[in-house]
Amino acid sequence: GEWRITGHKWFLSAPMCDAWLVLAQSPGGLSCFFMPRFRPDGTPNAIRILRLKDKLGNRSNASSEVEFHEAYATLLGEEGRGVPMILEMGVYTRLDCAIGSAGLMRQALAQALWHAAQRSAFGRRLVQQPAMKNVLADLALESEAATALAMRLSRAYDAQVDERERLLARVLTPAAKFWVCKRGAHFAEEAMEAIGGSGYVEENALSRIYREMPVNSIWEGSGNIMCLDVLRALRKAPEVSDAVMAELDAARGVHPAYDRFCVAVQARLANGGEQESAARRLTQDLALALQASLLARHAPAFVSEAFCASRLAGDAGGAFGMLAPSAPFDALIERAMPVAAI
Repeated sequence: GEWRITGHKWFLSAPMCDAWLVLAQSPGGLSCFFMPRFRPDGTPNAIRILRLKDKLGNRSNASSEVEFHEAYATLLGEEGRGVPMILEMGVYTRLDCAIGSAGLMRQALAQALWHAAQRSAFGRRLVQQPAMKNVLADLALESEAATALAMRLSRAYDAQVDERERLLARVLTPAAKFWVCKRGAHFAEEAMEAIGGSGYVEENALSRIYREMPVNSIWEGSGNIMCLDVLRALRKAPEVSDAVMAELDAARGVHPAYDRFCVAVQARLANGGEQESAARRLTQDLALALQASLLARHAPAFVSEAFCASRLAGDAGGAFGMLAPSAPFDALIERAMPVAAI
């Protein structure tokens, strides 16, 4: 039926749209409503845009603060079931966040690689300097792993008629959003540093990428919400753990560090996850294990081996550029190098 909504909404995304999904309190509890820009009689709906938000980044996607003055809306789903209803949309936006962050990583990497291939210092191009090689190779590893995880999650969404794929999507969505988006800001900063001072000016693409990165970790559920959702998925449906382990088992034997890591992850899954205070660690380790599994099956052996050695072996550094001296720097850089820079 028809409803009239009155209230203040501090954050309304995309005020230029023709309609919005709005959560509002009704007599039956928090409910989800469809609110069009125009009423059925063609007159403008009672939506007052107070201001556009002056955001850090994401500026091409307007966000606003609004008031509703008996705005016309219709109920979606059952009264009092607003959160489950709107989350049906939200999970797809979480998928978008993971894909978007992986894409921004790739763009940042391409900018850094192109610059390093052209710029010379101390008699050699930056891409030939050993310390810079380590940084660029490490960034290339991170970007490829993020892309692999985002694409695997997308495949799970496309195949949800398969029960195992549906279960995998349930837990992988918050895990991928947390880990890929969380790594994004650090990744962009490192890519900017590889370019140097020219990467810190607005004329350079890295400035926009750097300002854009944090938002994907914030909206549609911040990092802690994602990690708690991973715990919720594991505890509510124990078969989710089986789906995860089936995915990890497909790459057993590729690297000793990977096998040991999977044993540790499996033990924690068998206990129903972790306490909430350790939810981030579990989510991180799930994402890393899945990334390693995907690279083992779909990337060249030197990529998989470098990832396992640097991410799973227990000696990973706190910054990029800490791969072992024996890592295949040149091969990793060549694989990731934009064609225009060759």
